[in-house]
Amino acid sequence: MRKADIGVALYILAAFIMFIVPIPSQLLDVLLACNIAVAFSVLFGCMFAKEVLELSFFPTVLLFTTIFRIALNVSSTRLILTTGDPGNVVSTFGSYVGGNDLIVGAIIFIILILIQFMVINKGSERVAEVTARFTLDAMPGKQMAIDADLNTGAIDDAEAKLRRDKIQDESSFFGSMDGAVKYVKGDATAGLLITAVNIIGGIAMGVLRQDMDAGAALNKYAVLTIGDGLVSQIPSLLISLSTGILVTKGSKEADFGTVLVSQFFGVPKVLYLVGSVLIGLGILTPLSNVVFISLGCFFIVVGRIISGTIGVAEIESEVDMDEASAEEIRQPENVNSLLQVDPIELEFGYGIIPLADVNQGGDLLDRVVMIRRQIALELGTIVPIIRLRDNIQLNPNQYIIKIKGVQVSEGEILFDHYMAMNPGYVEEEITGIPTFEPSFHLPAIWITEGQRERAESLGYTVVDPPSIIATHLTEVIRQYIAELLTRQDVQNLVNNIKETNPSLVEELVPKLLGIGEIQKVLQNLLKEGISVRDLLTIFETLADYSASTRDTDILTEYVRQSLKRAISGKYFPANETTSVITLDPKIEQEIMNSVKQTEQGAYLAIDPEQTKAIIASVGDEIQKLENLGKNPIIITSPIVRMYFKRLTEDYYRDLIVVSYNEIESNIELQSVGMVTIA
Repeated sequence: MRKADIGVALYILAAFIMFIVPIPSQLLDVLLACNIAVAFSVLFGCMFAKEVLELSFFPTVLLFTTIFRIALNVSSTRLILTTGDPGNVVSTFGSYVGGNDLIVGAIIFIILILIQFMVINKGSERVAEVTARFTLDAMPGKQMAIDADLNTGAIDDAEAKLRRDKIQDESSFFGSMDGAVKYVKGDATAGLLITAVNIIGGIAMGVLRQDMDAGAALNKYAVLTIGDGLVSQIPSLLISLSTGILVTKGSKEADFGTVLVSQFFGVPKVLYLVGSVLIGLGILTPLSNVVFISLGCFFIVVGRIISGTIGVAEIESEVDMDEASAEEIRQPENVNSLLQVDPIELEFGYGIIPLADVNQGGDLLDRVVMIRRQIALELGTIVPIIRLRDNIQLNPNQYIIKIKGVQVSEGEILFDHYMAMNPGYVEEEITGIPTFEPSFHLPAIWITEGQRERAESLGYTVVDPPSIIATHLTEVIRQYIAELLTRQDVQNLVNNIKETNPSLVEELVPKLLGIGEIQKVLQNLLKEGISVRDLLTIFETLADYSASTRDTDILTEYVRQSLKRAISGKYFPANETTSVITLDPKIEQEIMNSVKQTEQGAYLAIDPEQTKAIIASVGDEIQKLENLGKNPIIITSPIVRMYFKRLTEDYYRDLIVVSYNEIESNIELQSVGMVTIA
């Protein structure tokens, strides 16, 4: 055990021993002195703590000091009643502090009790209760602010975790303080009751056991009891004051003394006014001229000194800022910071700023948080931080989306309008400003707030500006998510799966595949919208087949076949016949004959005229499905799938190519066409 642990244990153990075992008066003097020292330590610790969480164990300290103080009361009471000699400390407090007078001592004791019980304890209890309530109420807002800073790139994941932990700690601390203040309040009440019992018991002991008259017994035992009450209530008052200081601190990260002096005695104008008032009172009233005029002059002189100090400090601050700016410019690291590229950026004109400003009611930051969560659940990968920034070079209502510093998409919205889209069955038209929906380039109309209810009643799909931007950003991220997956992201995924399946990871990485090869497999899956959440199945499949081949394209096909339940669920609804297109076996054979193997991988060397004919046939068949309102899905043999997808992806980005081995046996399909060439 550590020495600190032993010390705390002995402190608590001593309290319980004092409840049971009588202790000599000399030892009681030592323990009472220790109690006073602990009380002053707690007081000064609370005064100079820069933030409340530096004293996170304060509620526990309150409990410990209260138990120890009550134990001292019990021991001193035992000595007072049995021997009439409770030691030097109690006797001194009773005679010296109480003026060796029963009435004076009683009045001082009652004043201390009233100050502690009715002023400090009651106020601290109320402040602690209100602080705990407001701290708990503010937690959701603080959490959202952290998420917003995280998404804008102002902080990283580690800083966000530290801030969340701090919020949790503050909530727990103030909740504990709300209850711990009751200890102090109960301690004051117990001290008052013990004093009354001591006086009554002392008189009884003096009259019945020592043959003293009532007056002599009252004078002797009452003075000792009041001394005992004073020696216990003064530390109790210090602890109560410490509690009040801790729960009433306005600044969470400030030195108590420095801030207090600077706020109330650091403004020269205030000191001048106070000095003038004191001098006026000394001259114009019968008050002591020497005291008030001297004190007034002192305030004016101090104000003059502080005024000069502030002027020098401002000049030094300006010089330091200029030097810091110059040093910042000279530092080579600034050039390096300019080379950093954000994975995802959303830039917008000044007309869209209210959508991202929480103070103006904007919720775009919250929507960005939801986008990252949605993509993580849907595709099983972490979306990088999305940086939001305004750009005065853009049109007021324009926004652009960048991937790795390069613009990939843009849009334009009207801040105070709504976008209405005809789902295809609404016949009645509404007036508005014609436009196109930016995500899918569908025709739409900008309408006003007053037209919104009517448009919805007619069947139009009505969307507000933040939803338009969020949907557009989501689609762009889906399109480029494979490119955004880095080796570090893959390493993090590997580390996560290693926590639950260490033997699998040890078998696979790096013995069979490297992080880069696993990255390429995951990128291949994400590029076609296949979720990688089921990493366990993916890694087990890679472990099964990577011993025979390290071709990432072939490994991707094996993984897709292992994920056929997820693929079938994504593209083929249960209890429903899905319309698909098949591929002519002649074309499949033509494609396989055109595959060329190299050390860098396989590629297609198909005749351009053949390619043109195949693409034209694919377009005709896709049109058939689109006329039926169906998704374009082409079924191929397993060995051809990846090559056919690679052949068509530049022409038909949304074309879904699935092999027969990726379809569950209970799925019902209906072929409505075949890709073929003459």
